[in-house]
Amino acid sequence: MVWTRDLLRRQAAGVVALLLIIGMYVVAHTPQASAADRQDAAQRYRFDPLSIDLPGGFPQQTIRKVNGKYSGIAAWISSVGAGIAMNDIDGDGLANDLCVTDVRTDRVFVTPVPGGRENRYPAFALDTGALPMNAAIAPMGCVPGDFNEDGRMDLLVYWWGRTPVLFLAEPATSRPSAAAFRPTEVVAPRTGSDGTYAGAQWNTNSVSVADFDGDGHEDIYIGNYFPDSPVLDDTIDGGVSMNLSMSDAHNGGADHVLLHTGAADSASYTDQGAVLPDKLSRGWTLASSATDLDGDQLPELYIANDFGPDGLLVNRSTPGHVVFQPATGKDSRALTPKSKRLGHDSFKGMGVDVADLDEDGLYDMYVGNITTSFGIQESNFAFVNTAADNADLQRRLRSGEAPFHDRSSQLNLAWSGWSWDVKVADFTNSGVPDIVQTAGFVKGTVNRWAQLQELATANDTLLSNPTWWPHVRQGDDLAGGQHLLFHSRMPDGRYADLSPRLGLNIPVPTRGIAIGDADGDGRLDMAVARQWDTPIFYHNSSPGTGAFLGLRLRHEASAGTTGSPAVGAEVRVTTPDGRVLLGHVDGGSGHSGKRSFDVVIGLGQVSTPVTADIAWRDRTGTAHRQQVTLAPGWHTLSLGTQAREEQS
Repeated sequence: MVWTRDLLRRQAAGVVALLLIIGMYVVAHTPQASAADRQDAAQRYRFDPLSIDLPGGFPQQTIRKVNGKYSGIAAWISSVGAGIAMNDIDGDGLANDLCVTDVRTDRVFVTPVPGGRENRYPAFALDTGALPMNAAIAPMGCVPGDFNEDGRMDLLVYWWGRTPVLFLAEPATSRPSAAAFRPTEVVAPRTGSDGTYAGAQWNTNSVSVADFDGDGHEDIYIGNYFPDSPVLDDTIDGGVSMNLSMSDAHNGGADHVLLHTGAADSASYTDQGAVLPDKLSRGWTLASSATDLDGDQLPELYIANDFGPDGLLVNRSTPGHVVFQPATGKDSRALTPKSKRLGHDSFKGMGVDVADLDEDGLYDMYVGNITTSFGIQESNFAFVNTAADNADLQRRLRSGEAPFHDRSSQLNLAWSGWSWDVKVADFTNSGVPDIVQTAGFVKGTVNRWAQLQELATANDTLLSNPTWWPHVRQGDDLAGGQHLLFHSRMPDGRYADLSPRLGLNIPVPTRGIAIGDADGDGRLDMAVARQWDTPIFYHNSSPGTGAFLGLRLRHEASAGTTGSPAVGAEVRVTTPDGRVLLGHVDGGSGHSGKRSFDVVIGLGQVSTPVTADIAWRDRTGTAHRQQVTLAPGWHTLSLGTQAREEQS
């Protein structure tokens, strides 16, 4: 007995460590759905893959030309830029047009959704015309919106190497074409002596559009990644840097808020300068979301940063004055590490969407990070709102507390691969949200995980100099075989990835997800941008879907125009059985995928009218809220001083 006690005493540290490992495994381990449950769930969905028509004749590339200092990590620098947006660009009343950012050609294409009405116009490339450009500029994404408020859909393109460009839809054009969009600067440029672009070298990876100051007009958030520098200029060797840390880097490009200051013939915006907290603004931004979380009709801003903490900014703005106040997680649970607390995390935020994950009538947030087993095993975030109601949430947010707890492990959403864009939507109109998530990094033949892990443990003082990074060049592979994920809720409340059973598990790195109802049947379709590969459209033909409430919410039209999408308008539907379902007009949440402005809310088996509480700001900035009773199906509402249904 004495011998046993001595042995235990000598091995006490090891015994304690073993018990801790076992305890953490029990806490973290999430039971997986059975094969039968997955098969039953998969039978509710069907997605038909269709090829997207893109114009030919443009020079092709398989990797980017980069600054000489980045030559050893050229594949890493070339790992983003594929984007896609889905919206009603031609004004036919359906979200059946795509704006595709193609890294293979460094062009932005507009093309009809494939299917029954794909011959409405030929696909074409947007043309910057006489605007100054140069060879070190490449597009990163496209955001639809009516930026000059004339009732026609415009397109905002953001880039690496320059400030954004607005392509304003010209009046009196019969169908979309390159000539039907007038390129316009958003920020006054500087032109070099040779006529090429010589202005600010923004390297933008995220844009969200919302009425940040509450004046009734949409503003633009610009999330930059690299510091302003010649990232893609292969004639230069230097003048660039990488992140100062893998978990707390604040040396990225400064973010910007561009405040709407006029519509007239061309939309005008004013850069608001340092209105964001400096450390957050200087994060390496990959995604963002602007959504009114607390019901005061001012959108909060979530910024997802690579290499360091994300941020939630509470909106305290007034017309003409943008004011954001940070709120952070104060989770006191003993087993919640700092890295999983909102605003304190150290993960690689690359995608974000806002939705009601637990169906309690309050918004939650889902964030994609790097979660690759035997690679970099972080965790996605399913930040579930723990406030009692909107009043409690507003009080706590304004005190600096973000009452969101990560429940990704409990929901089986923690691990999905090298995650990027994410969209939460109800694809079967059951009233239960599904989650689609892109994944994968660099596709090649030489596995570079060992070198990446070496980098992840390197001294921070070495990281900012690209010379010290391990090579990631063309032909190297990091998570290149990962695929799109489709998370569906199982009977036990946890999610399971059904992509293998739905034919979505193509081993190609994916980036942006666009969602909308292309044919007006009430079922949400989706389009996916794939890095260094062709984009793809998935038509939703799921059987036995439930009823839906489809809302096209538009600002009241002024004389001679049609109404613009009411970006930021909120919808709260109460069904006859007491369920509360949320929706809003999203101005561009996520990484490089943008959903349509239509709001589609699945009602399940409801066949009778439902009550919809609609909140919006009119063009004067006045806040309104109104209850309307609507039958399932599509409705178009004009939002002025009151909500008025328009006839189709």
